[in-house]
Amino acid sequence: MKEYSAYEMNRKLQYMMEMRPVLKKRGLFSDGTADYRIPAEPEAGETVILRFRAAINNVDIVWLWSGEKRYTMRKTETEDEFDYFSVQIPLGEEKFYYYFEVCTGRLHCYYDRYGVTTEIRPQYAFCIQPGFHTPDWAKGAVMYQILVDRFYNGDPTNDVEDDEYFYIRHGSRKITEWNQPPSSFSVAEFYGGDLEGVRKKLDYLQELGVEAIYFNPLFVSPSNHKYDSQDYDYIDPHYGKIVSDGGECLAHGDRDNRKATKYQKRVTDPANLEASNQLFITLVEEAHARGIRVILDGVFNHCGSFHKWMDREEIYCQNAAYNKGAYIDRDSCYRDYFRFQDQQAWPYNTTYEGWWGHDTLPKLNYDDSKELYQYILDIGKKWVSPPYNADGWRLDVAADLGHSEELNHKFWQDFRRAVKSANPDAIILAEHYGDATSWLQGDQWDTIMNYSAFMEPVTWFLTGMEKHSDSFDPTQIGNASNFEGAMQHYMTNFLTPSLLCSMNQLSNHDHSRFLTRTNHRVGRAEQLGTEAAEIGINKPVFREAVVMLMTWPGAPTLYYGDEAGVCGFTDPDNRRTYPWDDPDQELVRFHQEMIAIHKEHQALRTGSLKMLATEHQYLAYGRFNREEQFVVLINNDDRPHRVKQSIWAAGLPQNCECNRLLITSDEGFSTVPIRYPIREGKLEVLLPAHCAAVFVRV
Repeated sequence: MKEYSAYEMNRKLQYMMEMRPVLKKRGLFSDGTADYRIPAEPEAGETVILRFRAAINNVDIVWLWSGEKRYTMRKTETEDEFDYFSVQIPLGEEKFYYYFEVCTGRLHCYYDRYGVTTEIRPQYAFCIQPGFHTPDWAKGAVMYQILVDRFYNGDPTNDVEDDEYFYIRHGSRKITEWNQPPSSFSVAEFYGGDLEGVRKKLDYLQELGVEAIYFNPLFVSPSNHKYDSQDYDYIDPHYGKIVSDGGECLAHGDRDNRKATKYQKRVTDPANLEASNQLFITLVEEAHARGIRVILDGVFNHCGSFHKWMDREEIYCQNAAYNKGAYIDRDSCYRDYFRFQDQQAWPYNTTYEGWWGHDTLPKLNYDDSKELYQYILDIGKKWVSPPYNADGWRLDVAADLGHSEELNHKFWQDFRRAVKSANPDAIILAEHYGDATSWLQGDQWDTIMNYSAFMEPVTWFLTGMEKHSDSFDPTQIGNASNFEGAMQHYMTNFLTPSLLCSMNQLSNHDHSRFLTRTNHRVGRAEQLGTEAAEIGINKPVFREAVVMLMTWPGAPTLYYGDEAGVCGFTDPDNRRTYPWDDPDQELVRFHQEMIAIHKEHQALRTGSLKMLATEHQYLAYGRFNREEQFVVLINNDDRPHRVKQSIWAAGLPQNCECNRLLITSDEGFSTVPIRYPIREGKLEVLLPAHCAAVFVRV
């Protein structure tokens, strides 16, 4: 046998390295899901196994870096087309940040949450927060948002009456035509929807596949949207039960709510308040029996001018059972709950701070009132505890609470401790636009309503519309590069436990209906008229969006009536009633089918995501775990496209079969299964115009 000198051996090794195949970057992968982080939500002091995937026999060495410390990963497993590298890391109390370095011959690169890179990017490092957990039930849960007044009238005896009271511009109004669109200023117009109506439609929600209801506010309030609470301790009897009625409505045009004795009795009589809370208890019990959770809306940044703590309308001051409100009495026990500019203006002090200057929305003063601070913490605990047993909170304008960033974060830290101590499985989900990173560190919110990393990129890509229908940019339609960049960047703002339960929506009560956005009409109902929201809509594009909603990481959330074809410009037009007498049955069936696919497969609930291709009007991505591999193809063009898509990077073998579970087109949708061969890692298929197709490995 020939013996080689050290020099010759080095030259031979160098030659072999240089002749290695090109690094298959598409095969590189890791994330924070359960296949690549074991356990996925480790405790402080626990040892976690971190994994990295690479194409088989394609990588020489993988290092995990955390700060200045480097860990060598061992190849511990090979399956199908991939090698898996692992390392065990003992965790402490602090966050653990990390990224990967991959070497093949003379080639090397880094891998972080954004993907493959040639440079170190600390802002995109993976992160583990030891001890941070989000509720397992919420990860990938199918949620359904209900604005109660517009859903279903199950009990006409609790309907708001004409001129029952005066609010802002006019007396309350009872709308008798259920299908009539809301007027441009409709805050005190009521259609009669109530909790009994929701209870009667629980079977429908169960058949649709709903796993959680998110209610817009339910507490006592003079508006139909109820973001102006007047009592956090009770469900509004107009949504609940009125068992003790009486008193008089106002004369038409009268603005003096001191005379609104019917309203006063309805919303202050203990019998009505307790009966309404009892109805909520019953509703939650029946929802839970169907496997449906219940999330409440917590509006804690501000209350309403009707609130018993303020009592600007003098609803409560005539009742000896209630303390004097801060608006009326300088010595009110609630005076410090608000900030008054003029300390000498009592009685009837109008100089209190309003949220964004609105005098109907007094801002709550947590900075100066320990009593208020503790009261709201107790409210947070109360409604997730027996006998109410709600399953969590959605927090309205949560970043605005308080008068300083320091107090805001301290309050939400305390709120988390209070709520989780009462119900560890309760979710804390905040409304937030933009970067919520400072609240999503594991000690405050569980997650947020996902605008930046879902609603906005999906809307721009599929429709070119701004989410309020306030602008249209045709260059954004099909702009896959912008879509991918936005998604990759903004998804890195979430810890993985937060991302998997983020509230992904196409529509909600603050923005135009997605179906209306497909018509590319810019404006609002007051300028264009309500009919314009329904003209020229594109249901095939809407179906594409629904497929993306049900196959993207997060909790897919329907806004009531979207599944039935409800249209509408931004609020209040987006708050139309559910069309029970004439729903779009095909859309309802489509939602049922797509929801069923989502619910039946864990990979679509908690699996990994990998972009496979982004071209003009075309997206391909995979959702997968080690047991299931899905591929989703989106053709947003108005022409059919034949694609030969490389899909092996979604965890599939080079040669196998996929089953098509669902496909949409301009004509509708089909769930007839068709098998496709995968050869050399590629799926070849003809996609019709405006198509979304879902495939799963057989």
